Amino acid sequence: MRIAIFGAGYVGLVTGTCFADLGNQVICVDIDKDKIKALNKGKMPFYEPGLKELVLRNNKEKRLVFSTNAKQAIEKSEVIFICVGTPQKHTGEANLEFVFSVAKSIGTYMNSYKVVVTKSTVPVGTAEKVERIIRDNQKQEVPFDVVSNPEFLREGAAVKDFQNPDRVIIGTNSERAKLIMHELYKAVVRVNSPFMVTDTKTSEIIKYAANAMLATRISFMNELSYLCESTGANIKDVARGIGLDKRIGSRFLQAGAGYGGSCFPKDVRALAQTLEQHSHPSNILRAVDYVNERQKKSIVPKLKKFLPNLENRRIAVWGLSFKPRTNDMRDAPSIMIIEQLKNEYAEVYAYDPEAIPEAKHFLKGINFIDDAYQAIKGADALIIVTEWDQFREPDFELMKKLMRKKIIVDGRNIYNPDTVRAYGFKYVGVGR
Repeated sequence: MRIAIFGAGYVGLVTGTCFADLGNQVICVDIDKDKIKALNKGKMPFYEPGLKELVLRNNKEKRLVFSTNAKQAIEKSEVIFICVGTPQKHTGEANLEFVFSVAKSIGTYMNSYKVVVTKSTVPVGTAEKVERIIRDNQKQEVPFDVVSNPEFLREGAAVKDFQNPDRVIIGTNSERAKLIMHELYKAVVRVNSPFMVTDTKTSEIIKYAANAMLATRISFMNELSYLCESTGANIKDVARGIGLDKRIGSRFLQAGAGYGGSCFPKDVRALAQTLEQHSHPSNILRAVDYVNERQKKSIVPKLKKFLPNLENRRIAVWGLSFKPRTNDMRDAPSIMIIEQLKNEYAEVYAYDPEAIPEAKHFLKGINFIDDAYQAIKGADALIIVTEWDQFREPDFELMKKLMRKKIIVDGRNIYNPDTVRAYGFKYVGVGR
C-alpha cells in the first residue's frame, strides 16, 4: 500500500519504517526540515535498538522516503497516519494543535478516498473532531474514513512490539476502512495477537486506560514499599507473591524510583483531566500521579541517612534515561533526583550509555562522564537510577577501590542486598 506518516518522531518513525519493511511504499513527513535532512543522511533523531538498520535498508531500497511536502504525501497515499505529538498543557490535558493541523492539511489536499488513522495518543472524541476538520477544509467533497489505531510501542522494544504485537486495536464503523486496516496489518497479526475492531471512542479510551492501569500498578507497589521499609518486609517478595496470582500477573509490579517517559505521566494526567471535564472525580488517577512524583523525591533522603550533609560530596549517578534501552529523558526520575542533589550542593557525576547527549538539554551544572567506573572514581556514594543491563553485574572489587565511601543507593532494586553488603558496601534499596 501507499502510506503517509505525519510525524517523524518516535511513533511515526517506528511505524513508518516497520510498514516499509513489510513491503509498503511509505512517505514520512515532518515540518522539522533539519530532522528530515538528518534522516535522509541516515542519522536517527533518537536511540531505539534495531531501528537504524531498518531505516537505512528501506530508505536505500526506496520503500521509505522522508519529506516536508505534505501535499505530495497526501495526494499519493491511500492510508494517512497522524503520528504527531500531543504534549501536555499546563492543565494536564493533551494539546491537540498538531493533530488538528495535520487534519486541516489532509482536508485541503485530499484528492481521492483516504483512510485517515489517528495513531497519536488522543482524548476520547478526537476522531470525530478530526473528521469534522477534514470535511470543513475540503475544496470539494471527497469520501474518507477516520480510524483510531492506538500505538502500544514500548521504548527500547518498539520494533519488536510492532512486528509481534500483543494486539491491534482498530476503531471504526466503516467496513471499507476495516478491510483496508486488516490488509495493512495482516502480516503481523497472528493467532495470539488479536485484531480487535471497535468504535473510535472506545479505541481512544483503550489507549489511555492501558497506560493508566500500568502506571497504577507501579504506583501501588511504590506505595507499599514505604510499608515494607517501615516493617522490615521485602517488596521484591511481596511483588513475587502477588504476581503468582494468575489474575494479577507479575508485570509492572516493581517498586523503584518512579516511572517517567513520554506516556505514563502525560497520559495519566490527561485521562484524569478528561474525567474531570465530564464531571467525574479522578481520585485514583490523581493519587497514582501523586505517588509517582513523591517516589522520585524519596531517593535522596535514603542517601542522607548515610550522608546527612551532602555539601561538596561527590555523588555518582548511573542511569539518566527514564528506562533502559532508550535515550528518552522526558519526565525521567533522574532529573528530579539530580536537582535535589544540586539543591544540597552535592557534586554530581553522571553516566548513561545512551542518554548523555539528550540529558544535557535537561540537566545543567553536573559532570557527564563517558565511563561508568570513571563516574564513581572518588565518589562518596553511587545512586542507581536506570536499570541498564551493564549495571547488573558490576565489578564490586573494582568499585571498592575506586569509591571514597562505600555507599550504594539502589533505586531499581537490581542488586542482592546481602551480596553487596558482603563486599563491604552500605546498601539501601526501595521497599526492603
